[in-house]
Parts: sequence; C-alpha cells; structure tokens
Amino acid sequence: MVFDSVRLDLQPYAGFDMDRYVRRTHCSWADLGWQSLLVQRFEHVPRVEDMALPAAADLHLILPVGGRAVMETRSGGRWSRHTWLPGRLELGIPDRPVVRRYRGDDPLRSVQVHIPRGTVERTAEHLGIGAVDYAGMAASVATGDPLIEEAVRAVGAADEIGDLYAESAAAFLAVHLLSRHSRPPAQKAPEREDARVRAAIAFMRDRLAEPLTLADLADEVYLSVFHLVRVFSRATGETPHRFLTRLRIEKAQRLLLDTDLPVAQIAPLCGFASPGALSTAFLRHTGMRPSAYRNS
Repeated sequence: MVFDSVRLDLQPYAGFDMDRYVRRTHCSWADLGWQSLLVQRFEHVPRVEDMALPAAADLHLILPVGGRAVMETRSGGRWSRHTWLPGRLELGIPDRPVVRRYRGDDPLRSVQVHIPRGTVERTAEHLGIGAVDYAGMAASVATGDPLIEEAVRAVGAADEIGDLYAESAAAFLAVHLLSRHSRPPAQKAPEREDARVRAAIAFMRDRLAEPLTLADLADEVYLSVFHLVRVFSRATGETPHRFLTRLRIEKAQRLLLDTDLPVAQIAPLCGFASPGALSTAFLRHTGMRPSAYRNS
C-alpha cells in the first residue's frame, strides 16, 4: 500500500500486514495513475481480532458495499460498537490509530478513499474555516450523507486514466465535507444574545413534541424573527429550523434504539405530524429509514 507520494501520507502503512486482512481488487494509483486521490476496493476476511490500523494524516473515507458484521473499534479508550453494512459511510480521523475486531457471516467488501490532508486544509483556508474539527466531521459523516456515498461509489467505479479526474474529485469531496460536516468557528456574540440563544434551545427541548414556529421561538426570547435567525445561526452554525429538526431526529434515534415503540407512536413524541413526516426527515438527516436504523 505504500507509494512514493508527496501528497498522500502512506508511510505509516509501511509495516501494516495488509494481505492478512484484505485482498485489494482495485488501486487508482497503480491502475489509473492517479496522484491527487487514492481510491481502493477491498475484499475483507470475515473475521478479525485486534487489527491495529496506523495513524495517517490524510482523510480516509470508508464505504462498505458488501457483507455485514458487528464492528468493534478502540481508539485510546474503551471499545465502541457499530454495524458494518452496505452504505454506512465512515470517516477515519486523521492522526488517530485504532484497533478493530469484527465478526461477519460473509466476506466484506468496501470502497476506500484517501484525500490528501493538504487538499483539505487548503480548501478549508479558502472557505474561511481555519482549523478543521476532524473528530466533529467524522461524527457528522457517521449520521449519513447520500451525496458523499454516491460520490465514493462513483470514484470507486471510475476508469479515467490520468490525474485531472482525481484532482477534481478530491476538490469536490473536500469542499462538500467541509461545507456540510465542518462548522466554521462562530463569531463571539454579545453575552445577552448568547443567553437568548440558550433560552431558545431550552424552549425547543421542552416543546419537542409540540408544533413550533419561528414566531413562537422569537416571542419566547423577546426577539424579532429576523434577529433570532441571525443570532441563532451565528452562535450555532445552524438555522433554528435545522437545529430543531436535528433535536427531534436525535430523540427519535434514542427512542428507536432504547424502546420498542412503533414509529407511529414515536413520530408525535418527536414533534412530527405523521410517521411519513418522521421517515422523510429521518432519511434526509441520517441517510436511513427509521426501521433500517433500528435494525442496524
């Protein structure tokens, strides 16, 4: 897996015994001559114990496209668990080594994309983001992004020889990840406005099951609707509507995992007018239907 690249940080993989865990079926570096983006397709063995993955600087997108397994990951602390299943996108956090173990019934398949760290950070500078919160980006990506999923599938199937396609794809992926999954540092708002934003969020949490309008929120914190939207977006990086919807989706996620309530009962508890409205919003925010999320 180690190539002589001035753009990609692959040297940490020099001692990694890749053949023990995967069979590589495609490599954009070797097969297409790409230098700005590394895309690989793998077939994974169905069971692994304590696979130590090295820390590399680049962004590493992993898209399962075949198989299913219970995946356990440890990164410095305790083990965390998630289900490997097709379409469940993951972003490896740069400079963070991890240990993994998993058991699946069938061989697993994936498309994996490495975006050079330099490409991401230059893009962040152009966007005015500054320091990138990669851990926050990884957490956001884990909630789902159908556009990135399709982009990874597309570059995994591309056969364009030469670097122009790769450079364009790397730029698109970097811009989208930073725009969609990395919040720019919020400008410090006056303390009084911060207090009103906190009050608006508390009001949202208290009334998640009720229909809320911007006017309701603005009246609660004694602001005009225009002023509320402006200060709320500046303090949180989101509009009040998007923030409220995210709170409702997060509550729905907890109820789906922690209770046996049907979706028809969960919807009104989270402020959705119908199961269909919950399902539509849930798919848009997580990339999955509520039933699929519960089963995963």
